[in-house]
Amino acid sequence: MSNTLWTPVTIGEIPLANRLAMAPMTRSRSTADGVPTELNAQYYAQRASNGLIITEGTQPCADGQGYPVTPGIHTDEHIAGWRKVADAVHAAGGRLVVQLMHVGRVAHPDNTPHHRQPVAPSAIKPAGELFTATGLQEMPVPRELTTAEVAATVQDFRTAAAAAIAAGADGVEIHGANGYLVNQFLFAGANQRTDQYGGSLDNRIRFAVEVATAVADEIGAGRTGIRLSPGNPFQLNGLIEEDPHELYPHLLRALAPLNLAYLHLAHGGDEELLATLRGLWPTAMLLNRAGADIATRAKDIESGLADVVTVGSMALANPDLIARIQADAPLNTPDRATIYAGGAAGYTDYPTLAAETA
Repeated sequence: MSNTLWTPVTIGEIPLANRLAMAPMTRSRSTADGVPTELNAQYYAQRASNGLIITEGTQPCADGQGYPVTPGIHTDEHIAGWRKVADAVHAAGGRLVVQLMHVGRVAHPDNTPHHRQPVAPSAIKPAGELFTATGLQEMPVPRELTTAEVAATVQDFRTAAAAAIAAGADGVEIHGANGYLVNQFLFAGANQRTDQYGGSLDNRIRFAVEVATAVADEIGAGRTGIRLSPGNPFQLNGLIEEDPHELYPHLLRALAPLNLAYLHLAHGGDEELLATLRGLWPTAMLLNRAGADIATRAKDIESGLADVVTVGSMALANPDLIARIQADAPLNTPDRATIYAGGAAGYTDYPTLAAETA
């Protein structure tokens, strides 16, 4: 395999030792109040040999939570918890970006301490069910955010970004993908507003651009990334992208002047669209091809489609993924039963190659 993966690179202001990054993955192992723990710090530190760690989705405000025991970054306790994680990752030689994820309508009151109705661009019920403490339940009709509340949510992202940096993170990633709040504003199927945030394409991208602008203004563009999922049907909960070939180039043209550190694409399989977006984006491109092997991902770097490639389940199950790839050693298989919630089992107990050899 080419040595391209192991070439250092700097994305924005964040220097990386290699071009393999850990993708954000919900693991639901924080406290009930969303505070990261020593176990979370151990989990991320174990995987610090990846060039970059992008954390699980982290709610920027209380109404941003949709799943049980997910972390937040909007209280002093959250900052202290993330400080443990950041310190542990840095001590192990890694770099850490906190993903800011407001789930919008993809939520259930039983999964949050406040038990409030979910909020969204419009009061349109999402398709599908959500795991709760009492089992699978249908997601309720969300409450439509007022225009003032939309502006306040932009500020929530700004404040959360500052909190992540205060906790020691190297940057933040705005989750604009996979049917969550930023993504919901983009699609007419979830956004039927009649104010400046709905209707025309310019209005539907407004929230995403305002969030990115606020975060970049607060912590610096060189420490700000954004994740998008053009043409990717994963977790859209009934949403349909009317025309990704029109939507995403338009959005990237609006975002490009911000000079963000990176764009992280959850690839949906449309190679023509991917090439178009690569051509429009002025800074680093992080690319996730779910299910692809390492050799395929490395070719994306060699071809110039990506500057960094991100992996999910491979990093989840292999704390020493870099060492295993370089040794051409077998990879651990993820335990699907322990991905969400629980303790150390299926979280921090995956064996390293060194341990297996010993």
